[in-house]
Amino acid sequence: MTIAPRTLGLVLLAIGLAAFPLLSPNAFAYDLAVRVLINAVVVIGLNLLFGYTGQISLGHAGFIGLGTYASAVLTTHFNWPPLVALVAGAAGTGLLAFVIARPILTLKGHHLAMATLGMGIIIAIALNNEMHYTGGSDGMSVPAFTIGSWTLSGDRNWYALLSILLLAAVWTASNLVDSPAGRALQAIHGSEVAARIAGVDVAGVKVKVFVLSAIVASVMGSLEAHYLEFATPDTAGFVRSIILMTMVIVGGMASIPGSLVGAALLTLLPQVLSTFEDGETIVFGIILIVTMIFMPNGLVPTLSNRLTRLRS
Repeated sequence: MTIAPRTLGLVLLAIGLAAFPLLSPNAFAYDLAVRVLINAVVVIGLNLLFGYTGQISLGHAGFIGLGTYASAVLTTHFNWPPLVALVAGAAGTGLLAFVIARPILTLKGHHLAMATLGMGIIIAIALNNEMHYTGGSDGMSVPAFTIGSWTLSGDRNWYALLSILLLAAVWTASNLVDSPAGRALQAIHGSEVAARIAGVDVAGVKVKVFVLSAIVASVMGSLEAHYLEFATPDTAGFVRSIILMTMVIVGGMASIPGSLVGAALLTLLPQVLSTFEDGETIVFGIILIVTMIFMPNGLVPTLSNRLTRLRS
């Protein structure tokens, strides 16, 4: 009996996630792992938009910020249950993404990049200037994540929850990519004209994947706020949007495993470079340049293609 590569990959990922706690990691290692998991889920959603559909977004951190502050504001100022606030934030973010998607996604190339960049900057400025509710640049405290009388706390519990969400995201995205809808995404990336001739609702598909990636980012922003128990406008900043895009490009565009590798690499790299002043920014730039020159499809697709050629 042959196991499909997609299923095998999901099983190996589950084994790896389950094995991590057995290594007896300390609190710092758990914190890094949680941050990797959060970024990985966001990058999977962004890869569906950018890697598979070819629609660039330089303001995606804005959606994370909306989820972050939806949970922070609704739970702190209005005493909403965290789960309800999370769902409300995701719904509101999805609605906003739906409203702006059609005019923005009619653009292409650098025009689309500038439009999404402007969207992200507007969100970040709004969060930074709304002192009464968001605390402005000083940020604000966020209550712990609770459901009824149960409180989600502790590194192990957060790691377990986010591991489950990552597995769910990988399984869902993999199935989506292999479905007719996923082939429509890739057809649009290849040629919108050809996809339209083949009967694909190009505008509708682009809007749907844009909204989906925005909702994923919002949900993870909400969970990140409750995990850190603090919210800051930097969450929605331009720098984070660029880092997310770099994760997609370096790990591998149109590659779910690439999303995981890119998220892990560029989340852990700053910790390695923390002793070097401004080293993180310089190395990020070097990695991006080297990847675009020598591995334009990203690490995972390039290495996979080379292994395939060696076997043949």
